Amino acid sequence: MKHTEIHRTHRIGWLRAAVLGANDGIVSTASLIVGVAAAESSRSSVLVAGMAGLVAGAMSMAAGEYVSVSSQSDTERADLDREREELATNGANEHAELAAIYVTRGLDTELASQVAAQLMAKDALGAHARDELGISDALTARPVQAAFASAGSFTVGAFLPLLLVLLVPRSALVWTVSGGSLVFLALLGSLAARAGGSPVWTSVARVTFWGALAMALTAGVGTLFGAAL
Repeated sequence: MKHTEIHRTHRIGWLRAAVLGANDGIVSTASLIVGVAAAESSRSSVLVAGMAGLVAGAMSMAAGEYVSVSSQSDTERADLDREREELATNGANEHAELAAIYVTRGLDTELASQVAAQLMAKDALGAHARDELGISDALTARPVQAAFASAGSFTVGAFLPLLLVLLVPRSALVWTVSGGSLVFLALLGSLAARAGGSPVWTSVARVTFWGALAMALTAGVGTLFGAAL
């Protein structure tokens, strides 16, 4: 029988970073533009602020993703080194440990012992990494991939509200950028949900709600300080 199931777990690493980057690019840049525009700044000031936010945000996202995912990778590597040493010095105990895991998952003691022995004979470290430590090839940390995915998607996301600054009149910037960015966020939520196989409307509602809140708060701050100057 042909296997027809489609799983998307292997996309988690880059998808999480890409969605985070694009969402942050749209929300942070649009919020910055709306806040500066609400303070009655000129179009050139708004554009400079948006461009500065794009460059700084993309670099920040890349650095942040690389550092955080590298920390995860270091932890995984240290755990694997520790497990490798345990397998070399105390193989019987590691076999019993793996068998006990399978017993808790529903196998009887004898079968669990046989399964553990066969898996360890083929790839002892891989079996322990997967079933004891929860580390798999699909979910393992990839710092460079995460950094590029996040920075690239941030740049694309940030460019969208900046494009509106170039296209619409200065007097319409606040409402056009706010409304347009909510549309962009809704599209992002829809694409992310489809790529991950999750409910579309839940994702759309989540990203648009928080985006609207962020832009509303920065618009209020911009208006307040603009009136005070």
